[in-house]
Amino acid sequence: MDSSRTRITKAVIPAAGLGTRFLPATKATPKEMLPVVDKPAIQYVVEEAVSAGLTDVLMITGRNKRPLEDHFDRNHELEEALRKKGDEARLAKVAESNDLANIHYVRQGDPRGLGHAVLCAAEHVGDQPFAVLLGDDLIDPRDPLLARMVRARADHGGSVIALMEVDPEQIHLYGCAAVETTADSDVVRVTNLVEKPATADAPSNYAVIGRYVLDPAIFDVLRTTEPGRGNEIQLTDALQRLATDEELDSPVYGVVFKGRRYDTGDRGDYLRAIVRLACEREDLGADLRAWLRKYVAEEMAD
Repeated sequence: MDSSRTRITKAVIPAAGLGTRFLPATKATPKEMLPVVDKPAIQYVVEEAVSAGLTDVLMITGRNKRPLEDHFDRNHELEEALRKKGDEARLAKVAESNDLANIHYVRQGDPRGLGHAVLCAAEHVGDQPFAVLLGDDLIDPRDPLLARMVRARADHGGSVIALMEVDPEQIHLYGCAAVETTADSDVVRVTNLVEKPATADAPSNYAVIGRYVLDPAIFDVLRTTEPGRGNEIQLTDALQRLATDEELDSPVYGVVFKGRRYDTGDRGDYLRAIVRLACEREDLGADLRAWLRKYVAEEMAD
């Protein structure tokens, strides 16, 4: 059977990072639980996986990540209190995360990089293709990137990564892909990958963003991938081997994304993501936009 036709049902969400860029907020609270308006960032990511048809979710966690499990579990006391008050609206919001997906957890233990975190999913995933979603990148549900990547995998096979064109001066912040075109206008064949290259050394301005649909062949490559940048096992390095080693017979493609992406990976972009999402909410947008106009006008007048 052509493995590219295998239905993808499993998603892996690495969530073992320490969140040091958000200290002191993340001293005792996982960064994935920081609210984006009124939902934790991790819930947006799980909802995205589910909307693409991936209902089996494995979170790779570490120490102090128990709140993740609690969030996706029932809170009987809270639900009963809201039920007694007749607060059906808030009860629905609390219960919303309980049954989103079949969620599993495994601890990474020793944080040795994204590649190592993905390798921790090998036993759960087995020999099936699977998706990896990074919590720092929130993709607007109106722009179904992951679903498009799943279709690209069905059409082309191999692994599929998400790419976005960025300002060349920013490419050193990302993994960077050398590409060649395919018959699909938004799909490219990846011919090389470099993790956070210097601007002068970057093969393109196509940046790798935090969505992957991976062939299970990635696991064998990760097992023999030596620590790279930051003395960590880099997923980019393993994908680079798949992209360039024809003997592995597991090509890498990229879907070029031009939709709405909210980067919650640093403090400034996190705040901008909250403002953008809140401005688009029916219940919050009008008042917030009016306040922002007034605030900006007053700031410019000073």
